Amino acid sequence: MTKLPRLLRLLVAPLSAAALLLTVFSTPARADTDPVLAAQWQIAWDTYRFYECLAAPLPITGRSQVKRDISIEINAPVEHVFDAYSNINNHIGMHSFLKRVVTHADRTEAGTRYVDFTAVEDIPVAGVPVTANTHAQQRIHRDDLYYETDTWTLPNVVTHQRIVFEDLGDGRTRVTEHLTFEASILLIDFTVTNGVSSHQATQAGLKAAIESGEL
Repeated sequence: MTKLPRLLRLLVAPLSAAALLLTVFSTPARADTDPVLAAQWQIAWDTYRFYECLAAPLPITGRSQVKRDISIEINAPVEHVFDAYSNINNHIGMHSFLKRVVTHADRTEAGTRYVDFTAVEDIPVAGVPVTANTHAQQRIHRDDLYYETDTWTLPNVVTHQRIVFEDLGDGRTRVTEHLTFEASILLIDFTVTNGVSSHQATQAGLKAAIESGEL
């Protein structure tokens, strides 16, 4: 008797998540202009302050947080890997989602480089490609060989990323991405699955481009 309602919830949850995403995301035919994206970025900053990594949300809020770590080794010196990998424009074309990057600000304060940008992505939802504007701030710590990127996307999907570069010697580098995903309980599985797969595809693409000399 108790298994049927639980099964129904498991079946309904992905459909509800897909419906929610299709409702809030814009379609490719309504691609936003750069000034509109800049205004959206500022609203996200002012209302959520997505650069702050807060404590994991309580279940009562209807939100969930999941952490994942992914690594890759690249046959190239660590400084070169860092410069190529931390340039968000080099991520374009490395996986099927990311279509373009719009930079709103690029500044250096106290040795840390801050880049405010919006990544325009086409994400498949229930077999339908929808356009998502992911607003982000990247903080690059080149002297310490790591950078952080925090992002916010409708409907209130947040990621916190810390990407660390380790010199393995002999011209080899290990890149480890520490990823934290935060979303509603309906969207968290979709967010984690698609987020991890896109990051893994980007890792593989950057590895190939760096090792071949393209980057």
